Amino acid sequence: MHIIVVGAGEVGSYVAEFLSREGNDVAVVETDAEQLRVVGEQLDVLTVAGSGSHPHVLRAAGIERADLLVAVTSNDEANLVACLLAQQAGVAQRIVRLEADCFRSREAKGLMEGVGADLVIDPDAETAKDILELLEYPGATDLAVMGGGEVVVLGTILSPDAPLCGRTLSDIAAEYEPDWYFIVAALTRGEHTVIPRADVRLEANDHLWVLCKRSSRRDLMKLLGLDRGTSRRVMLLGGGHTAQLVAQQLAVRHCSVTLVERDHARALELAECLDGVLVLEGDITDAELLAMEDVGRFDAVVALTGQDDANILACLYAKSLGAKETIAVLHRLQLRGLLEEVGIDVALSPRTATANAVLRFVRGGVAAVATFLAADFEVIELEVAKGSAADGTRIRELGLPKEVLVGAFVRDGKPQIGRGRSELRNRDHVVIFSRPESLAEVRALFS
Repeated sequence: MHIIVVGAGEVGSYVAEFLSREGNDVAVVETDAEQLRVVGEQLDVLTVAGSGSHPHVLRAAGIERADLLVAVTSNDEANLVACLLAQQAGVAQRIVRLEADCFRSREAKGLMEGVGADLVIDPDAETAKDILELLEYPGATDLAVMGGGEVVVLGTILSPDAPLCGRTLSDIAAEYEPDWYFIVAALTRGEHTVIPRADVRLEANDHLWVLCKRSSRRDLMKLLGLDRGTSRRVMLLGGGHTAQLVAQQLAVRHCSVTLVERDHARALELAECLDGVLVLEGDITDAELLAMEDVGRFDAVVALTGQDDANILACLYAKSLGAKETIAVLHRLQLRGLLEEVGIDVALSPRTATANAVLRFVRGGVAAVATFLAADFEVIELEVAKGSAADGTRIRELGLPKEVLVGAFVRDGKPQIGRGRSELRNRDHVVIFSRPESLAEVRALFS
């Protein structure tokens, strides 16, 4: 496919990276010369300087032969114009990122149809969804729910006192024979992420990605040393649209929610529209305010303003005052390493939430997809097509590429952990760990 990505910021560069690694012909359009230079040096893509809202720039990017345009700049109007130009040029599929509240209204529906957007992505809604899922699994660094909700992929840093720490995967597997309910699917130790072999011994501070049956998730949390229950008392630092969405859903779940917003008018607006949520006006980096609100009594503190430095500082204050878990939303991912060093529990990026939505759409036949900040692999969900190579074949006989793992499959609504002897059938939904460069080969086996 020839794909044009308009915008080389955090979202655009991330999407371009995954799409190019799969062997697609990718062109990246960007007005910022420095961002474009970095993308050109790091990725195997065509770089085009200029605005995606200008026809001659899109022509230079190959709009006349493009199969897909992904407009993900931080400028909604530029994204809409790029999408409209792509429609006029006959581009088959068009994805647009929109953030402004005015584009979420019912009145804007006609506009979306007019510009021909096949998929409209709301980064705030995608990020809110990720936050809400993480709050159900305290201690998890990453989370993806797949297989119609029957399978959970959970990332976590293994603590020294976790029951699984110090044990080999073969020992763990033998203990849970024959009915495995989880599998350690990937492991990052140092800078390398691998699908671990049976003789690997788990060590403290390993970053694990574990796949499990959702019905057994609490048992898994105990084995990982994360048995703290769902977060019921939550403080949200920042009152933007993402925070509003999170607060609304937490209130529906009957959680105790406190929201802190600096702007007086916005705080009043939130107080009026958020039933069951305590809204406070104040600076989220005000340590005295956090102490006065007894931040240590909260199960989770989420800092989700548009300012990374404020989010980090607020989480540090909250952690020092006894908050059980801190989640910081980051827009500049180069700061992620700092968070790990200073003890902030989770870094969450709108980039991955948005990129996952793009990748789900781009990959026809893929029911779900998840990427994670700390790993260079993807988790995808595929349906076994009738007559495909996978239909009626045992997993061990599939001839999967190296470092590809079938973690689980769901048959008739019931999840099963993938074993070498497991035979796949038509309509099974299969959850697979893979590097992007192997995805085309993997998908061919199931289609």
